[in-house]
Amino acid sequence: MNIVINGKQETVVLSEPTLTNLLAVYSLQGKAVIVESNGQIVPKEKMESTKVQEGDRIEIVQFVGGG
Repeated sequence: MNIVINGKQETVVLSEPTLTNLLAVYSLQGKAVIVESNGQIVPKEKMESTKVQEGDRIEIVQFVGGG
């Protein structure tokens, strides 16, 4: 499936087309991230039920600690 992730066209293969599985592909599952799907922020509790579809625009912001 072709989607836009953080402004880049990407082709991804998901066993089940959910945001949770998309995060797993990028090794971000369980990490502190905020995900926006097609302009809407997706609450953490809705990641599993939010479907990813062809042409979606996904923004993923990961929090990184440091000093």
